[in-house]
Amino acid sequence: MGVHSLNVAELKAWRDEGKEFVLLDVREDGEVAYASIAGHTHIAMNLIPLRHNELPDETPIVVYCHHGMRSMQVALFLEHTGFGEVYNLSGGIDAWSANIDPSVARY
Repeated sequence: MGVHSLNVAELKAWRDEGKEFVLLDVREDGEVAYASIAGHTHIAMNLIPLRHNELPDETPIVVYCHHGMRSMQVALFLEHTGFGEVYNLSGGIDAWSANIDPSVARY
């Protein structure tokens, strides 16, 4: 199946439609404390191999980080581990702040 890319406008549309998905933030604790997207689940990238079993198998997972590089690595890992629908948020939280919700701090 492979990892899909999702842009911030598509993510907003999913939220507006009430689509069920897990929004997985894989940034470090300090980054999450500074800025985050409401409704996220936080598991830092380095803890994913230990904690991926906390994620639902049958629900789409949208992974995000600052710009999309770490989240792509995590998304590939999750896809390889057997999760079905995995998406990488293109541009990460930076794109979310710039294009969707300017109340989210940029760094």
